[in-house]
Amino acid sequence: MGIFLSLFIYLISYLPVILARDVTRVTIFVDATKTVATNDEHFICATVDWWPHDKCNYNHCPWGNSSVINLDLSHPLLANAIQAFQSLRIRIGGSLQDQVLYDVGDLKAPCHPFRKMKDGLFGFSKGCLHMQRWDELNQLFNRTGAIVSFGLNALHGRHNIRHNAWGGAWDSNNARDFLKYTISMGYQIDSWEYGNELSGRTSIGASVDAELYGKDLINLKNIINELYKNSSSKPTILAPGGFFDQEWYAKFLQVSGSNVVNGVTHHIYNLGPGVDPNLVSKILNPQRLSRVSETFGNLKQTIEKHGPWASAWVGESGGAYNSGGRHVSNTFVNSFWYLDQLGMSSKYNTKVYCRQTLVGGNYGLLNATTFIPNPDYYSALLWHRLMGKGVLSVATDGSSSLRSYAHCSKERLTPLASQYLVGKPVFPFSIDGRE
Repeated sequence: MGIFLSLFIYLISYLPVILARDVTRVTIFVDATKTVATNDEHFICATVDWWPHDKCNYNHCPWGNSSVINLDLSHPLLANAIQAFQSLRIRIGGSLQDQVLYDVGDLKAPCHPFRKMKDGLFGFSKGCLHMQRWDELNQLFNRTGAIVSFGLNALHGRHNIRHNAWGGAWDSNNARDFLKYTISMGYQIDSWEYGNELSGRTSIGASVDAELYGKDLINLKNIINELYKNSSSKPTILAPGGFFDQEWYAKFLQVSGSNVVNGVTHHIYNLGPGVDPNLVSKILNPQRLSRVSETFGNLKQTIEKHGPWASAWVGESGGAYNSGGRHVSNTFVNSFWYLDQLGMSSKYNTKVYCRQTLVGGNYGLLNATTFIPNPDYYSALLWHRLMGKGVLSVATDGSSSLRSYAHCSKERLTPLASQYLVGKPVFPFSIDGRE
């Protein structure tokens, strides 16, 4: 019986080691008798953020016209880049999503663009999504076959009560009107995400109590059940779109209860600030990259104990935070971090991995001005085309710097020889008939 798999192998270490003359013999073993985890068929995901052109970090403003509001949706390279995946998952969300009003229904607030505001959350005022723009976005999604996850405003109606803690009841009326409009237009939304980075001690900008947040999710679930009762398909709910805080995550899952949340989303920026002069060294340091495995493992355990009906998602990950590393996050070296993240997260049963961003900041898969793909775009596309849903166990012997990940092949590429049987080295390997 033939076994078909895809194997990613690459060496990560400090540059002096890479350039050393010494050669280490490495043996790789793949256990192809069973899968150790399973990804979603549309594992690769990219985000589109809300940041306006004057979002700046470290005296540099890398966003340009790349946001939900001002992205050039007619650019042919943008459509081609999405279509290359046939069905690329796109997550719309980010830091400003909890300040977005939807210009539909009985909106009792002015609908203005984001503008700089000293006392505003993240230094910006509330912003607005006009329905004409929503129509244009969905035309792009329909044309390119994109699978859409949309992040809803979870702070509407709330107020700051102390420090960064927000209280009061969520005003769901604007979100309800937005969902009603979306349904009336026949727009297919795969999943609705509730809030962005509001999770307890790891919240950014604003936080919401886990019990209050859990009750909100029950409310959102009821709204979705009501509005989609005549629909042939019902979107799922994602939450909380924050940095992992084990106690907070466990609490909101307990409060929201069985089968309310379908995808438990968390964010990862494990390389530190984008301005760090040692960013390349961090990317090429296998020990540094391995630290985040603890987060993947703890989240997996939390879901198994408190929400076994849900699955783990990386809802946003850009490597380096504050718009990424200039002249690093958009270069070839960043793929050592990115591919390692895709492989490592897969082993912990992560269903979806959303890269920050499709376009925008220094970490975009596409150049924010020309839409020409950056190196990580090709890494994402290669993974999408080669790596199937089934994750296999891999063991290496000979080098701690070698990262190797194996999946069942997404498609039957070429017959692979019996060298892939259990217990026998699988290197060299072939994906196109040539070793």
